[in-house]
Amino acid sequence: MAEEPDAKQCGKCGRELSLAAFARDRNRRDGLQVHCRECVAEYSAAHYRRRRAAMGRPVREKVDVPVGHKLCRTCGEIKPHSEWHRNATASDGLSTRCKACRAVQGRQDHLKRNYGLTEAERDAMIAAQRGLCVICLDALPVHVDHCHKTGRVRGVLCFNCNSAIGKLGDDPDAVRRAAAYLEGNSWKPILVAPGVYQLPS
Repeated sequence: MAEEPDAKQCGKCGRELSLAAFARDRNRRDGLQVHCRECVAEYSAAHYRRRRAAMGRPVREKVDVPVGHKLCRTCGEIKPHSEWHRNATASDGLSTRCKACRAVQGRQDHLKRNYGLTEAERDAMIAAQRGLCVICLDALPVHVDHCHKTGRVRGVLCFNCNSAIGKLGDDPDAVRRAAAYLEGNSWKPILVAPGVYQLPS
């Protein structure tokens, strides 16, 4: 039995390439397309640009990108494949935006989805706080704080202060007791009923 070839010549560019460089085609004897993926993609892109121009729509200019790199249409930078997330459904197996642009978009989506804020609105809040956490007045504010019952945004806090009020259950009485404790005015709870303690006057 003849040994299966491990390479094939592209009918368009004439290069001898590995079989992985050709897409499947069940109608062909060897089960692969005549032209390599790169040539097919180039033809498809040129056809797409001609069609867009004929419809009077804007056409992106073709950019020469080195092998192992990709152009991010969001930031306009050419970056190596290591700067992209994988996407099995994409023709090149990579995401449409680079990791940095996806991170920016992710932060914007998070703010809008969870707090109903844009980045500009959050930045205006930070500026109104003079660039400081409103509780400790020392650290940079990086976490949007909101009421978990009403969803109302209260301010922008540093990580430690945001964690602290969260661990105190967002309970103003617990925060007041913590402040009294820190000032040396701790109280001994008096049990007046099961689970009910009398607070000092």
